[in-house]
Amino acid sequence: MSKNNPKNGRWDAVGMLWLREIVRFYRQPARVAAAILSPFLFWFLIGSGVGRSFSASGESYLNYFFPGSILLVILFAAVFSTISIIEDRREGFLQAVMASPVSRASIPLGKILGSATLAFLQSGLFILLAWISGIRFSGVNPFEIAAAVALASLLFSTLGFLMAWQFRSIQGFHAMMNMLLMPMWFLSGALFPAEGASGWIRFLMAINPLYYGHQFLSAAFGNTAADASSSALIMSASVLALWILAAFQVAKKKGMDS
Repeated sequence: MSKNNPKNGRWDAVGMLWLREIVRFYRQPARVAAAILSPFLFWFLIGSGVGRSFSASGESYLNYFFPGSILLVILFAAVFSTISIIEDRREGFLQAVMASPVSRASIPLGKILGSATLAFLQSGLFILLAWISGIRFSGVNPFEIAAAVALASLLFSTLGFLMAWQFRSIQGFHAMMNMLLMPMWFLSGALFPAEGASGWIRFLMAINPLYYGHQFLSAAFGNTAADASSSALIMSASVLALWILAAFQVAKKKGMDS
């Protein structure tokens, strides 16, 4: 790392942590296959099973459920990759990075960007797999889809970092994921639209940050109106900014390396 320019050293550390996340993941091909195929089967089975009973502006439930399935791919990819924070602490790597002269902001940046990159790439593979299977969406903009997937990947990666930083055991992290993240996904609009839900469910969806990420992603596939997409983008970007600031703050705290 550069000793002459602290900024260069910071970005060297970010790049190292980012690359470490990528290499670690692709050395485990079973994780790659599971991260892609599990949501794909979930999407196909659920979508086919309830498709005939679903009616939302006459659209196919498989089409409606597709953005939610992408969100599930992102959830699995981003959050599970942040488990490396717990592993790095247990192996002593995290303590070594925190004891080095680089800025502690390098840790959340490198980890979040690495996790988000993995989530983005796996989502792309999922979309490609669906396209090969014959799924088509008319009037979609690939750049809007890429932007929506990137934003959702950053959201889940930052949330995963904030959660994983608090845990010293992978079991505890998994328990929290099942208790918090899966309900957040259920209430994101992935399975059903807010319009047909009861009042208290709509309230929970409205205060769920992932609801707006799903709205933005759904709009990229033409399932949501443009005005809803704009408000969802603003809300998602605001939540992401707050979570990133929180990630910087928790990374500065002493005592997490013991």
